[in-house]
Amino acid sequence: MRLARLLTDESPLRDGARWARAEGSAWVPVEDPFAAFACGEAPADVAGAAPVAGRFLAPCEPLLVIGIAQNGPEHHSPVQAWLKSPRTVVASGTPVALRRDAGVPAIEGEIAVVIGKDTEGLTAENAHEYVLGVTAVNDVSSPDRAVLDPRNFEGKGGAGYTPLGPWIDTDAGIDDVPMVVRIDGVERVSTGTWDLPASIRECLAYVTHWLRLGPGDVIMTGAPRSNFSVEPGAFVEIEVAGMVLATQTS
Repeated sequence: MRLARLLTDESPLRDGARWARAEGSAWVPVEDPFAAFACGEAPADVAGAAPVAGRFLAPCEPLLVIGIAQNGPEHHSPVQAWLKSPRTVVASGTPVALRRDAGVPAIEGEIAVVIGKDTEGLTAENAHEYVLGVTAVNDVSSPDRAVLDPRNFEGKGGAGYTPLGPWIDTDAGIDDVPMVVRIDGVERVSTGTWDLPASIRECLAYVTHWLRLGPGDVIMTGAPRSNFSVEPGAFVEIEVAGMVLATQTS
């Protein structure tokens, strides 16, 4: 199932968002998917509601965004994690102004995991039972700041530096997820979970051993050969499990 948050004129929610599932090219309103996931069910269609159209919002509103450090084929260190501000999360298609005061900017195409319920009891073996689905994330960064900023506070803190979406795929699983990164229409890498030294299961088990997560929280699982320096004006597409996250930089 593809789940999205849409901004529509008819939305009954305070923040203007309406949950919807894809049915062909249409989007059908559904009830809260996190409440349904907690009961082991798929979200029910909103009774009597017609398909809706609107602007895609970020597909969830995380209280925590967690990055997995050095999880690419060139790294062999134990799993490590860091925190990124959820205030940097923006929707697919949102223009992102690259910082001019922090060195050469970079984009990192990553598979993002959206947590579906409280992670108490999560292990590597049962990790999939706690995941609502996966989405695409562009972990925009200022890596030159790492010399003075080993905790990633400066290098990851730009406004809009976490484009996320456009939707959540609940059927993609967490073990065999493909990813492609294109910059200005040119494919730069075709990769996926098989290029991550630490599997998504291992990453989830590590993070939740130290920090309890809840519905809507996001883990960015690492950049498997998908980190590229960019110039202002670059158009970045990150395709995860068939969905395409677009970021126009300036």
